[in-house]
Amino acid sequence: MTKVGIIGGAGYTAGELIRLLLNHQHIKIDFIFSTSNAGNKVYKIHQDLIGTTELVFTNQINSEVDALFLCLGHGNSKAFLEGHSLSESTKIIDLSNDFRLEADKYFEGKEFVYGLPELQKSAIQNANYIANPGCFATAIQLALLPLANSHLISDDIHVNAVTGATGAGTSLSKTTHFTWRDNNFSYYKPFTHQHLGEINQTINQLQNNLDSEIYFMPNRGNFSRGIFVTVYTNFDGELSEAQKLFEDYYEDAPFTIISDETIHLKQVVNTNKCILHLHKHDNKLLITSIIDNLLKGASGQAIQNMNLMFGYDETEGLNLKANYF
Repeated sequence: MTKVGIIGGAGYTAGELIRLLLNHQHIKIDFIFSTSNAGNKVYKIHQDLIGTTELVFTNQINSEVDALFLCLGHGNSKAFLEGHSLSESTKIIDLSNDFRLEADKYFEGKEFVYGLPELQKSAIQNANYIANPGCFATAIQLALLPLANSHLISDDIHVNAVTGATGAGTSLSKTTHFTWRDNNFSYYKPFTHQHLGEINQTINQLQNNLDSEIYFMPNRGNFSRGIFVTVYTNFDGELSEAQKLFEDYYEDAPFTIISDETIHLKQVVNTNKCILHLHKHDNKLLITSIIDNLLKGASGQAIQNMNLMFGYDETEGLNLKANYF
């Protein structure tokens, strides 16, 4: 059995990790670290786990675990690693944005590999340290990878994306209270969202010397989980050519599916899937991309990366069904 630890165990992403790992046939959860909840039963925070587990939060770590998941706020993963010694054999999967960019991927002798399996599966299989992608970044990149891989991005890219309330984490703010979020809709960080860095990095990795801009408008939706993205850009070919391009690129990607019908969020919520749909209007190609922000956008993808790192089937523990009704 592979022994794993979870740091920052009280948040949404940690809760999803715990639920999935408890049912992973190759994994044993060794500890769940949370200084604010040390000594409490895990189900006191993640209340759906009552009757499922008797695990207790701790403020101690086992430095010899096989894998460590960092579910900390952005900027806190570096601080945690600076303050704790780990075995050189411990593999790390970080869910923050601390190590996603090329400029940040080296830290205290560790090289963090960007963990988007549809981009670089073999690099992940050989990695010891993974920077798990952001949720918006995952959905948007999966909409663009086939075009960039074939050097077919020739004009600016326009992105409109809506995320559920869980994308803001568990900390309360003015825009996360129910009375503000319910029956409401708003944008935030227009054209400047932090996930643009990793998106641009990936697209330029595949299509060098790209002379196009990505204009990204992130929005807050009045639902709990899920991301709905529409991307459009120029494309000179026929819709059938684009469809084949995408199907060929994702042929060996078990969680990325091309739909020939329009798509909606209920198809992916509570799953590790990304579903894509293509539509052609004049010279514009519209790509719709949907994911669950907490699973394919965070914890599910982290387990997908762990499976690849330890030689397990990529889909192990992730064959989940959407809650359609």
